[in-house]
Order: sequence, then structure tokens, then C-alpha cells
Amino acid sequence: MRKLRLLLFPVAGIYYLVTLTRNKLYDTGIFKSKKYDIPVICVGNLSVGGTGKSPMTEFVVRLLQDNYRVATLSRGYGRKTKGYLDVHPENKATMVGDEPLQFAQKFKNIQVAVCEDRQTGIETLLSKVNAPEVIVLDDAYQHRKVEAGFYILLTAYSGLYSNDFLLPAGNLREPRAGASRADVVVVTKCPENLSSQEQASIVDSLNVNNTQQVFFSTISYDEQVYSVLGPVPLNRLKVKNVTLVTGIANPKPLSVYLASQGLSFSHEAYGDHHNFTSSEIEMLDTLDCILTTEKDYVRLRPLLKMSDLYYLPIKAQFLDGEELLSEEIKNFVSSF
Repeated sequence: MRKLRLLLFPVAGIYYLVTLTRNKLYDTGIFKSKKYDIPVICVGNLSVGGTGKSPMTEFVVRLLQDNYRVATLSRGYGRKTKGYLDVHPENKATMVGDEPLQFAQKFKNIQVAVCEDRQTGIETLLSKVNAPEVIVLDDAYQHRKVEAGFYILLTAYSGLYSNDFLLPAGNLREPRAGASRADVVVVTKCPENLSSQEQASIVDSLNVNNTQQVFFSTISYDEQVYSVLGPVPLNRLKVKNVTLVTGIANPKPLSVYLASQGLSFSHEAYGDHHNFTSSEIEMLDTLDCILTTEKDYVRLRPLLKMSDLYYLPIKAQFLDGEELLSEEIKNFVSSF
């Protein structure tokens, strides 16, 4: 695979010129970005998947939902529909996308919407009688038709954008210079014992500017797993014949965590946002017990007949600086 990607560097060079030119056209105002009179927060990355956008989006929602009318707006990746849709807990993932459906089922007091065109999505949300006071854009860092007021750029500890290359030679959607648009950079999925020396080394490698702050976060796993019957302690699954089923970009941290908790399991791994075929569902229905991620659960639950289906929730947990980041976000929102 590495040799194949090396052969693709000439193609990456073409991609570099295209994306660089596009960004320059927006930066110089030849291509127009639209700003809005309410706080718009963008959570995104430079790479394709696997940086933990959903936990970070949920962090922002939890921070603001008690004091503001909050809406999330996503593309709705993997859905079979087009255009603007309001997302409701009873929807199917094929209609609205798995991550927006996860937000709608978890947060009862926010508005959740999907739309490929973020301008159309924002304007539709603002036209509603009970319009949101804050909009959180999930995975819209490259959607430059909208200029958010606050950008949170994520990069995974195991795949820093500073060590990566443009598609198709690497995983970057745009050149590393695009990181300069961010207000803050969050290095996600870090080891809990990441030293201050290594943090400083990472900050140096990211080459952030003087106005940007860098934060470090890890994944915090819930102590319980959940099913339609409610929560049970994770260790209750140790007596079951468990199959871990994942359709995410990087399932390795989850499988390592489960093994560290003494859980024995086999693993059925699918691609990110995988749409399960009827034959795959038939096979999964023969399993004794399935443990999956929260976003996979919202896709699998309507399809499977088997009763022992559980998911393990996760949260973004900061190694330090959570109060500082929270204060920055709150100050930005209150400035409107």
C-alpha cells in the first residue's frame, strides 16, 4: 500500500494545485464566502475521517445547549436522500445519515438538520419560527461557501496532518496550510499519559501560528453498554459470546480498549459509514451477542432481529485545558 501511494504522488501534486487555487480564490474574495449574524462553529479536519468529529461536536453541544437554542448541521454522509432534511429520532440512518441520527437521539432539546449545501441548510434553519441561536457545523472545514465564526480543527494523534500528504498519496483533503484558518487545533485520541514534552513536540510539528491554541484530548469510554432494554455494566458481557461489529474509519482504539478490559470477542470490521447488505444482516443475525459503536448502532438496530445488540458510548476528554477551550467557545458565542 505504501509503495502504491508513493506512485500516486504526481496525482497528489495535481490535487495540491487544484485545492490550493480554490483556497486562494476564497482567501482573496474572488470566490465569496457567506457570514451570518449568529455564532456558527465549525468542527472539522484536514484528513478523511477518523479524527473524532462526533465526540467533539457533542462536546460543543453539551457546553451550550442549556443556555442557547442549538442546532447541528451535517452533510448526512451515507444517506440515500438529497437536500435539506430535519432529523428526528425516529428517522432511519439511510434517510439522514448515522451521525446526525445519533445526535437527534441523544440530544432531545436541540435541532438537528442535514444538507449538502451548508448555506441552504443554515438559511433554512434560520427561517424557522424557533430559529437556532447557535449553529454547529459538523465536518464542514472544506465547505468554504460558509465562513464560520469559530473553527475547531481536529487531527488524530496517530495521524497528525503535519506528517500526512494530500490525497491520493495520503489522507489530506487540502494542503497543510489550510490549518491556518483554525481558531484552535485539538489533537484527538491521545494516550492518557501523553507527556508535556511530547505535547510540546507535537505543537512544534503542527506549525501553528501565534493566535492558535493547541489542546490534547483522548477518548473516554462509558462504564456501561446500552441496548433497547437500557444500560448494563460492560463486564456483564464477559459471559457472552461477543462479536464486535464496527463501521468506522479506525476501530483499533476501541478493540484495544475492550481487550484491556478483559473482554474476549471476535471482530467484524466494515468501512466507515458502511451500508449493510441483506446478506450481511442475515449473517449478523446469527450471532449470539453484538457490541458496536453508537453510530453503528443507529444503523443496525432497525435492521437486526437479534436481541443482544449493545453499543458503547464515548466522549472527548481533554488531558488539560478543557476549561480554557470551553471559555473560548462561550466567549465567542456571547459576543453576538
